[in-house]
Amino acid sequence: MREKTVENKLVKAVKALGGLAPKFISPGFDGVPDRLILLPKGRIAFIELKAEGKTLRPLQVRRKRQLEALGFSVYCIDRPEQIGGILDEIQSS
Repeated sequence: MREKTVENKLVKAVKALGGLAPKFISPGFDGVPDRLILLPKGRIAFIELKAEGKTLRPLQVRRKRQLEALGFSVYCIDRPEQIGGILDEIQSS
């Protein structure tokens, strides 16, 4: 499945929960996750989207570790089946 298809499903699922999933673009700071997930009750996480079976590039792994060291949750989604469980995890954190 293409990355864009997975991304569209994520955005719809977040909106259904009353949240926002803005595209995260950070000029001059490459490797940041694709989407910032903002859910009710102040829940926040970062999500990198990939085509099915694809993995994070080395720079993306470093950015993931940097954000996690600051206390943020960072996820990588490559299949639509992962979306529900990850959003549940973000809501319960």
